[in-house]
Amino acid sequence: MIFTAQVKVMPLKDLLDPQGKAVLGGLQNLNITAVSDVRIGKHIDLQVEAENKETAMAIAADAAKKLLANPVMEMFEITLAD
Repeated sequence: MIFTAQVKVMPLKDLLDPQGKAVLGGLQNLNITAVSDVRIGKHIDLQVEAENKETAMAIAADAAKKLLANPVMEMFEITLAD
């Protein structure tokens, strides 16, 4: 069975996000002042072939831990659809 794993990777909340700060500055320069914070992350879709959802989730989590996210600087969240 093929599952779609959506992996959201974001910088840890305690760390500075230079890309987010740059975008926030750009928004303020465009006089869009209602936005108070910006965090930039990654959205990754994986097509996972697995026997069941639990196995697909484990494969996606393994990929996120080993390659997609840097655990020192980033956290990840996985949602799964079949």
